[in-house]
Amino acid sequence: MTQYRRNRVAGGTYFFTVVAAHRANGPLVEHIADLRAAFRLVIDEHPFEIEAIVILPDHLHALWTLPQGDADYATRWKKIKTNFSKRLPRNEPRESRSASRTAKGERGIWQRRYWEHTIRDDDDFGAHCDYIHFNPVKHGYARVVGDWPHSTFRQYVDRGVYPMDWGGSEGDGGDFGE
Repeated sequence: MTQYRRNRVAGGTYFFTVVAAHRANGPLVEHIADLRAAFRLVIDEHPFEIEAIVILPDHLHALWTLPQGDADYATRWKKIKTNFSKRLPRNEPRESRSASRTAKGERGIWQRRYWEHTIRDDDDFGAHCDYIHFNPVKHGYARVVGDWPHSTFRQYVDRGVYPMDWGGSEGDGGDFGE
């Protein structure tokens, strides 16, 4: 079996997909203040720039740029996930956690792994921003992109990157496939 190797570029920009362990009852939007607090704490300790983000009930997508000379996104994700998990009430049934998670003291709120992609150029950056911002419409959480409150879309509108009605109906947000 081939071992997956993550690409690390010091000072690079990365696209991430991070998923809750039990997608049916994802806690991310329900506990949005706790998630934001977890991000703030980690940014204070290990700075990075959030270029774009969308938070859905069961997963999130984010574009980050790390400081020059720094390629350690793994520590940042570990700390964000741990900090968020510690903030949540302990009401998940023990049987919902695997023996492995229980042995390691994990709560089982997050999937252990995440997906990352190193951004190659401006076109790649733009395509991933579009994907992030259109995601609530794609998943049926919003009818139009501007209706979803848990993303950086409105910041991009304020900066003149998108018009407010961008991605207003299916097909308007770019060709993202399934």
